[in-house]
Amino acid sequence: MTDTPAIELREVCRDFRRPRTSLREAPPVVRAVRDVSLTIGRGERFGIVGESGSGKSTLLRLLCGLDRPTSGEILVEGRSIGDQPARRLGWLRRRLQLVFQDPMSSLDPRLRVHDIIAEPLVSQGIGGDHADRVGELLEQVGLDREAARRYPHQFSGGQRQRISVARALAPDPDILVMDEPVSALDVSVRAQVLNLVDEIVDGLDLTLVFVSHDLSVVRHVCDRVAVMRAGEVVETGETERLFAEPRHDYTASLVAAIPDLHTALAGRTAQDLARGVGPTS
Repeated sequence: MTDTPAIELREVCRDFRRPRTSLREAPPVVRAVRDVSLTIGRGERFGIVGESGSGKSTLLRLLCGLDRPTSGEILVEGRSIGDQPARRLGWLRRRLQLVFQDPMSSLDPRLRVHDIIAEPLVSQGIGGDHADRVGELLEQVGLDREAARRYPHQFSGGQRQRISVARALAPDPDILVMDEPVSALDVSVRAQVLNLVDEIVDGLDLTLVFVSHDLSVVRHVCDRVAVMRAGEVVETGETERLFAEPRHDYTASLVAAIPDLHTALAGRTAQDLARGVGPTS
């Protein structure tokens, strides 16, 4: 087994220019990610937590090769991706797969489930009808093989997210990146999907990067956590240590406001609890 990290970020920054407000002045620059350095080991379950606007979504796009850093270096399994054009990142699409937040918008409603799950295989030039592979993947995520004939709108939100996970697993990746995978789901199925993630990551020995705004959900699935605020990583540490002894004031405020897992799965985030907001309907 190699000691090369699954993912490594070295002083990564990402700047965006806002529209020009004056002909005499340069367009203002917003630094969405500020000098982030992280190392994620192979087989690790790593959480990235932050409120809206913290930079976590921008960071996710960078480490998935969907955007380029303004400065700094990003390595996936020892290979640089930040300075590579999209046409040279085919290997990354095989090794790293992403599960999006909203399965309804990420699944093509015109395609049957078989074609949706087989899509990564087709795009990578893997021939065949893929029926057996699709059937195995459906069973792996807790769905019947017959689901392959149906369309996304014929499933519940939790079932659609399981289909998204099956599609991500199709090319047999080493790294699974999940972007708020339970926040768009009904209350009753959130714990089921988190348990499914547990089983799949353990069973396939995957590296997991789990992005969320909710510390309590990340605590359920991650071994180590990075806390982001205003584009910076303000604290990184083992999950239980971070909860027991937060070292940054911002982390401490999040931990102090956090609900238990049962309450979080019922729709109240730590930030909602602090503001006195009730469960989502």
